[in-house]
Amino acid sequence: VAGLLLAESEYRKLIEATIVPVKGLLLGVFFFTVGAGLKLDVVHSHGLEIFAGVIIILAVKGVIAAGLMRAFGFKGPIAGRTAALIAPCGEFAFIVLSLAIFNGVLDRETGAVLLALASLSMILIPLLDKFAQRLFPLPLAKPADPALAVMPAANEEATAIVIGHGRVGALVSTMLDVHGIRHVVTEKRADLVSEARADGRPVYYGDATNANFLMHCGVARAKAVILTIHDWAATDAIVAEIRAARPDVTIVARARDADHAKHLYEIGVSDAVPETIEASLQLTEAALVDLGVPAGPVIASIHEKRDEFRKALQTAAGQAGRQESRGLRAKSATKKPG
Repeated sequence: VAGLLLAESEYRKLIEATIVPVKGLLLGVFFFTVGAGLKLDVVHSHGLEIFAGVIIILAVKGVIAAGLMRAFGFKGPIAGRTAALIAPCGEFAFIVLSLAIFNGVLDRETGAVLLALASLSMILIPLLDKFAQRLFPLPLAKPADPALAVMPAANEEATAIVIGHGRVGALVSTMLDVHGIRHVVTEKRADLVSEARADGRPVYYGDATNANFLMHCGVARAKAVILTIHDWAATDAIVAEIRAARPDVTIVARARDADHAKHLYEIGVSDAVPETIEASLQLTEAALVDLGVPAGPVIASIHEKRDEFRKALQTAAGQAGRQESRGLRAKSATKKPG
C-alpha cells in the first residue's frame, strides 16, 4: 500500500532511481532462497506425483490463459506464446505455500511436494518459451520506419514545443508556421509520426512523459510548451515533468471542460483552453454574425467572455490551492511532538 501511494506522488522518479541498483539483487536473493529450500529427496521419493502435478498445472493454466487471450481478441500465436509463459507457477506460490506450512495449513511433506512442483514448473519456463516460439511463429514484422528514429538536433533552438500531433496538434503546428514560430512536435503514435515526417513536418516520435525525451526536444530552452493531447493522466504527468525542469516556462494545455481546466491551473499550467467553453463561444460567434450583428462587436464580446471564463477558472484554482495549503498547515500544527 505504501508503495502504491508513493508511486502516485511527485517522488516516484527519485524512488525508481534509488531502488534500481538493488532491485535485481533482491530478486536474486529471493529466488536463491526458494531454490535452497527445494528438497531433492522429496523430488526423488514423489517424482511421479510431482511430474503429474506439473503436467496438470501447465495444461489447466495454459488452456485458461489461451482462452482468455482469444476472448479478448488476441490472435492465436500471441495467445499460445502467452499461455506458455503464464502456465507455470509464479513466485507468489512460494510465499503462499511457505505461509501455509508455517501456519499448519499443510503438513511439511505435502508442502515440500507442492514447493518442488512449483519450482520445477518455473524451471521449465525457458524451454516452454522456445517450444512456443517454434509452435506459434509470429508473422514477420514490418521494418521500422527510419523516421521514428530521428531525434531533434542537440543544438535545436525551438521557441515552442507542441505535445501531440492529432487533429488539434496538427492545426496548432500549422498556425505556428504561419506566424514564423520555430517549433518541434512530439507524438507517440508511430503512424502519425510517419505521415507527418513524410509531409516534412517537424514531428518526433517519443513519449513526452519521459523527462530525457523532453530535454532532447529542447524544453530547457523553449519559451512555451503546448499540450494538445486528450489524456488527463498523461497531461498531468507531462506538466509535472516540465515544471520540474522549467518552473518558468509557459504551458498552454487543452482541457476537456471547465473542471479539467481548473485542475490544470492548480497543477501549474499557465493557460488552459476548455473544449466545451471554446466550442460554445465559437457557436455563439457564428450565430450572432449570421443573425446580422456586426462582426466587430461580436468578436470583442467573445474575447471579453473568454477572458471572464479564464479569470474565473484561475481564481477558483488559486482559492482551491490556498485552501489545500491552509489544510496542510492546520494538520501539521495539530500534530503532537515526538
